Amino acid sequence: MLRLKTLLLAALPAAAALALPPAAAIAQPAGALAQVQAHLRAVSSMTANFAQTDRRGQTLTGSLLLKRPGRIRFEYQKGVPLLIVGDGKAVNVIDYRVRQVQRWPIGNSPLSVLLNPSQDLARIAKVVREDGSGITVQARDPKRPEFGTITLGFAKGAGPAGLTLQGWTILDSQNNLTTVRLSNQRFNVAVADSAFRWTDPRQGGPKG
Repeated sequence: MLRLKTLLLAALPAAAALALPPAAAIAQPAGALAQVQAHLRAVSSMTANFAQTDRRGQTLTGSLLLKRPGRIRFEYQKGVPLLIVGDGKAVNVIDYRVRQVQRWPIGNSPLSVLLNPSQDLARIAKVVREDGSGITVQARDPKRPEFGTITLGFAKGAGPAGLTLQGWTILDSQNNLTTVRLSNQRFNVAVADSAFRWTDPRQGGPKG
């Protein structure tokens, strides 16, 4: 079973798009970061499937729902008693097996890059790769390095602002790397607010 903190920081990258180049090859293509910013601001909702792999090679699959601002839901495969829900204020990691809930303010997680469309990427992010097929962006809050680093991969072509989010990778403060790949992405589709409610295993009542 994956550690709860690692799950909270679940990283979702594209296979080739997120392969980082050597340091000498890193550049800052003009307009690439602005295109990523435009994509994030153009996406009000998204649904996708994901495959999440931790540093030990363990992979879990599931479905993802996102609705900005601040809401996200990772529903894991059958038999995995875990749920991650961003309810607009905090990211909740719910483990139904041990009846435990951990809660972090959204701003304390690298996932805030995805959940806060008004965030200024120029302050916290840089382009680490850009070519004809995609853009890779790495983000880290310089004032809060302990919250980890997120690397997002985008494919060029279809999608809002000409990009499709392929996934992201997160490196936490303990050097734990988690990777999840997205598939079947659908942007700006109807997602009900009720999708971000959850049942508290400590009390047996609904939350959110």
